[in-house]
Amino acid sequence: MITLPPDYRPSDDEEFMSPLQVEYFRQKLLRWRADLLREADDTLASLSEGGIHEADITDRASVETDRALELRTRDRARKLIAKINLALQRVENGSYGFCEETGDPIGLKRLEARPIATLSIEAQERHERMERIHRDD
Repeated sequence: MITLPPDYRPSDDEEFMSPLQVEYFRQKLLRWRADLLREADDTLASLSEGGIHEADITDRASVETDRALELRTRDRARKLIAKINLALQRVENGSYGFCEETGDPIGLKRLEARPIATLSIEAQERHERMERIHRDD
């Protein structure tokens, strides 16, 4: 088991995806997932507080809009949790931090900003260009 120093931050001075870096991102992913699950529980609790009791039609519409937004947010969180779980699987199998397409390192800055990234910036940009080209067809 690797213990991270409390002030540890991955740096380009060390080997990419060294055991410390892998553990740093593993913990970051686990914290993110725990936060999302906690928020989902809160949303579920507020949604299950019963039906819509507002007599005024405007108030009722407002509550229904809020609930629809909460459900959309929950759906987004659910998809994000699935991506976090896949990233944690990549941590376990040793492929985390490397581009699924090229095998090149994704890069610390990108992983710091988006720990669930599966593509290097170059591969991501290529994908987005291809999507734009095919979308315009």
